[in-house]
Amino acid sequence: MGLTSDRVLRLVNVGKTFGRHRALADVSLAFVPGRVAAVLGPNGAGKSTLLGLLSTLSQPSQGRITLGDEELSRHSPLRATIGYVGHEPGVYGDLSARQNLRLFASLYGMASAERIDEMLARVGLDGVRREAAARTFSRGMLQRLALARALLHEPEILLFDEPGAALDPAGAAWLAGELQREREAGRLVVLVTHDLAAAAAIATHVVVLRRGRVARDEARASFSADEVRRIYEEATRGST
Repeated sequence: MGLTSDRVLRLVNVGKTFGRHRALADVSLAFVPGRVAAVLGPNGAGKSTLLGLLSTLSQPSQGRITLGDEELSRHSPLRATIGYVGHEPGVYGDLSARQNLRLFASLYGMASAERIDEMLARVGLDGVRREAAARTFSRGMLQRLALARALLHEPEILLFDEPGAALDPAGAAWLAGELQREREAGRLVVLVTHDLAAAAAIATHVVVLRRGRVARDEARASFSADEVRRIYEEATRGST
């Protein structure tokens, strides 16, 4: 699907409860194509819950989530516009990297061996033995395969939950470059992270959650590491 700048991802008065626990309350945000939004906050602030809602793996208890003029839900064809990398890589351990991508390509109705080759090369897995099972991969290699899976169908929206957690410094720099590349291509990127320095290196939109609510919501051309730390500390002061 082509990328269009008017397809803003919006949350309007969104809340999420699990039994008696309120994970999110009255969250209203707008995520714009061509930006990288870093979602920050202490443990339990609602970051992963928010990402789960944006991925349609979970549904809001109240409020609306829309992409452009259309409602975003688990029953919507808009799900095919999303690429998601969570805490787990979401790949099949008994399959090779190529077999994994071939399987996911078939799920999206794709049959392009050329695209699979392109993605393996892009994430640096083209040199891996063709028959090597993903369960033998390092955590960093699995994260690279997860990124290839998420990008395979050229989604409009990319969602990441702690994408750099399993990467060494070289891998983290590579990932930052990939996120920058996707932003420049006009994709909408949302990443949850505890790494303030990593957020500052790539983010053009910073959201801080505190106790399930939006404490700060700022967008600008770039952020310095000191600015992100200041925003975070001001927004979360007294959270513990």
